[in-house]
Amino acid sequence: MRKIIIAIAIAAASIAAFAAPQNESKMHRLSSTIEKERPLLNEETKSLIAAYHKNPTEANRAALKKQVEKNYDKVLARKKAKLEELKRTAREASKVKEMQDIVDDMVKNRGLRVEQTMSRFTDKRLRPGSRESKDGFLPVLGAANNVSIAYTPVTNEEYAKFVKDTNAKAPKSWTNGKMPEAKAKHPVVNVSYSDAEAYCKWLSKKGGGKFRLPTETEWELAAGHMPKDADFNCGEKNTTTPVDTYAKTLSACGAIDMWGNCWEWTSTKIDGKNAMAVKGGAFDSARTSCRTEGKGEVRDPSKGFKNVGFRVVREK
Repeated sequence: MRKIIIAIAIAAASIAAFAAPQNESKMHRLSSTIEKERPLLNEETKSLIAAYHKNPTEANRAALKKQVEKNYDKVLARKKAKLEELKRTAREASKVKEMQDIVDDMVKNRGLRVEQTMSRFTDKRLRPGSRESKDGFLPVLGAANNVSIAYTPVTNEEYAKFVKDTNAKAPKSWTNGKMPEAKAKHPVVNVSYSDAEAYCKWLSKKGGGKFRLPTETEWELAAGHMPKDADFNCGEKNTTTPVDTYAKTLSACGAIDMWGNCWEWTSTKIDGKNAMAVKGGAFDSARTSCRTEGKGEVRDPSKGFKNVGFRVVREK
């Protein structure tokens, strides 16, 4: 039971993950609608999670889901109240629109968000240490096939090894095909979807599992909800930063640099378009565009972009 309680604390941290503001760059001050409250698990929810893991019956799952829905609806009610307040007091229409978009998304995707939370809470891999990277990868709770995701996006330094081993074309932002030493720890960008796939195939041949790009759903499960007061690289910098610059800003699974810095390729193709979904926002994005729940950002898979990189997942 003690291990289950510890695991519940981990789940709570995954829902309420955030970073203390850093003096260098308090990115969240640029948001037009700031809300400091973070959803914390109440004792009833913790108890129901523990009960399910001890005895995973349908009845216990149903009780837990009912509580998750209740928690979700409380948050939604707060957002709706905030929206009404902004309609009365906001001087800028953009503030109202930002909150309206958040409310609309929560209403539209209620069922999906509840099930994503349930998939995390009921995952057998929810245990002490599940948010601590031991080999550079972390379990994506709720995802099938025992999927784990990389702690950081692929860096220039890591991609340079692939270029050297395979004679692959270097990103156009490199000088004369050579990695910029000053950006060794920055995420590699200016790589196409095909380039990213080729990297995954190369990595798979080296052993240790099957590596590939995450689906949009897997990426969202790994990231979890983006805290409103989290620090990351968006809106202030004019380029990428080292992937560990905001190492205190943890995603739901414990990975870092999932919001801002660079968009990340996913393997999800958008129907009717020659485009793949990208997630997480970039250094030149509006803060609201970095939200995990954001949809509709796509890129041509045949091209590379200065603000798009990638992160890999592993199946074992």
